[in-house]
Amino acid sequence: MELTGVVNNGLVVLDQTCPIPNGTKVTVRIDERANAKDTDAPKGVGKRLLKHAGTVTGLPEDLAQQHDHYLHGTPKR
Repeated sequence: MELTGVVNNGLVVLDQTCPIPNGTKVTVRIDERANAKDTDAPKGVGKRLLKHAGTVTGLPEDLAQQHDHYLHGTPKR
């Protein structure tokens, strides 16, 4: 069985009612994806990295075309 809810003043408040007997052992799993929507961080790694686009200086002008040469030492094409 999977139930959803939120934490309110240290207590888990379920979205729906469910007859769970007192003393029932439960496991709480934090859904980090659901919490991410509450922050200003964009979703996805690519979108988070966009803030760094165009900020690196001192790179060769042909880096995109010759990345294998610069990363692995292969001959330039």
